[in-house]
Amino acid sequence: MKISCIAIDDEPLALDIIRDYASKVPYLELVKTFTNPIESLDYCKRNPVDLVFLDIQMDELTGVQWMKIMNPRPLVIFTTAYDAFALQGYELDVLDYLLKPISFERFLKAVDKVYEKLKTGKTPVVTSPEIPASTNQDEYFFVKTEFRLEKVTFDEIMYIEGMGDYLRIVTPQRRIMTLQSFKKMEEMLPPSRFCRVHKSYIISMEKIESIERNRIRMAGQLIPISDSYKKVFFHLLENKKLE
Repeated sequence: MKISCIAIDDEPLALDIIRDYASKVPYLELVKTFTNPIESLDYCKRNPVDLVFLDIQMDELTGVQWMKIMNPRPLVIFTTAYDAFALQGYELDVLDYLLKPISFERFLKAVDKVYEKLKTGKTPVVTSPEIPASTNQDEYFFVKTEFRLEKVTFDEIMYIEGMGDYLRIVTPQRRIMTLQSFKKMEEMLPPSRFCRVHKSYIISMEKIESIERNRIRMAGQLIPISDSYKKVFFHLLENKKLE
């Protein structure tokens, strides 16, 4: 039995490792790799595969968002450098969770589960050592601003705006400037509650007041939705609409 698979990761070196490991497993056929997760959505709809090695934290589209958009979806093995996403991955029915740097032994153990599931139709039992123990479910984080650390809760964030090398976190009471990257910020935010809609904006889905064409009204501001993020945003919005 051959298992067709693809790998999605915005780091080419990570894809090289998956490609090398897959070539050593006789029953794996890695048919394509992607650094752009949005391109992989169209490919999977036209070319169904059995398995996806899916990075979680990517700029264009997170792995969690990819799974919510892809329907029906193949079996998924998450690959990531951040163990804080482990529990959320299992809640989404991923088959396994590989923490970078990934060893070949651990990779083989994960794909063996895929083989067993496809051969028998039964999902293998995931034992507790496979799940990183320190899953972070905090509702806040700290950012450095000027000479202090400020606590920010997810509930209070309305949107985050890029300001050159800085980010401005906008809440009803505060405007917090911090020297931080969008990538690092997205790692800290729960992807089910926040969405990047523009190269300069991350918004809280809960704080949207209305959507007018390609603009989001919130906190008295109109925030643009850029073409590169439009597809992801409206897919996520579909899950929250009442027809």
